[in-house]
Amino acid sequence: MAMSCDHPDLLPLEEALRCLWEALPAPRLAEVRADRDDPATDRTAMDGVALRSADGRAPRRILGTLFAGDDPAAFPVEPGTCVRIMTGAALPPGADAIVPVEQLTESEGAVHLRVDPTSGDHVRARGEQARSGDLLLREGAPLTAAALGLRAQVGLPVPAPARIRVAVASTGNELVTAPAAHQIRDSNGPMLAALAHALGAEVLRRPALPDDPAVLAAALSAPDGARILVTSGGVSMGEHDHLPAVLAGLGAQILFHRIRLKPGKPMLAALLGDRLILGLPGNPVSAYCNALLFLPVALARLQGLRPPDPWRSGRLSARVNNKGDRPLLHPCRIEAGELQPLPSKGSGDLITLAQADACAWIEPGGLEAGVKTRYLIVV
Repeated sequence: MAMSCDHPDLLPLEEALRCLWEALPAPRLAEVRADRDDPATDRTAMDGVALRSADGRAPRRILGTLFAGDDPAAFPVEPGTCVRIMTGAALPPGADAIVPVEQLTESEGAVHLRVDPTSGDHVRARGEQARSGDLLLREGAPLTAAALGLRAQVGLPVPAPARIRVAVASTGNELVTAPAAHQIRDSNGPMLAALAHALGAEVLRRPALPDDPAVLAAALSAPDGARILVTSGGVSMGEHDHLPAVLAGLGAQILFHRIRLKPGKPMLAALLGDRLILGLPGNPVSAYCNALLFLPVALARLQGLRPPDPWRSGRLSARVNNKGDRPLLHPCRIEAGELQPLPSKGSGDLITLAQADACAWIEPGGLEAGVKTRYLIVV
């Protein structure tokens, strides 16, 4: 595992994301097999007429019309006849080809062909996609929308879509509604709740928590039906940063604490029973960037989806400096297809973050103008 030379105890971001993914349980679907041939009978792939190809271009008399879902037995096709047919309808007995509407003309009650029909033209043959009993999805396949649709297609129960409940609580004695000069309002709570909602979670806002171990322990232990609790603050090295010790005292499994990222180094993830605790740093840019990276991974895993890839790629329009040995997420505007760096004042600069379209990945030492790098879209 690659480690920072200045901070050998910091976990690289990709390792932290992998650790989180592997620690969380994912719903497992049973295998899916075809309950019958797919298609179950020959069907048309086009709007047109169903006919016998052996009759060539000879004019045909129209017997009727078949729509998707109609029983085709009512219109057996014999020499000199055809049936109007709509996309998805089953082929009538005797027919072996479809001639599309665009290749037909009608006059004097008969259909005339502008092409020579061939057996199988525009026909979806019985079983061409799957045969009865074929394995369509292996056990444990990702629970995608397409996978749910396939389960419905073969007659299996379909789990009702459900959003993961995420509780959000800021921490800190400095958080008040009407702040004096030495206090602040809680901006992280509304910001993280809005982000969780944008990512598809069911969100539960909880009141800000004081820097009190007993109060923190009670809040962490309180049942609220949330699978994920997102906190901000209380995870660094200060005397009031109680969250790691409180979690340990409750018997939580600490997945990791402190990652190689700027901003966001104090990031913590833990399992307390079946609840995931994402302990974000208190500075708003740190809290936001870490939530943007880790919360989608947790939500996808708990829903049985594939790992998300939030990264895009773009070129910097100007140099960005990055002192130290940690990668930096730097706020940028996207202008004319390029990443325009904003003059950020660090992890507490919520103003610049709110003005940004993206956060660009800047390697230690900085990146020059014109260099291509990955970035996250600010949600």
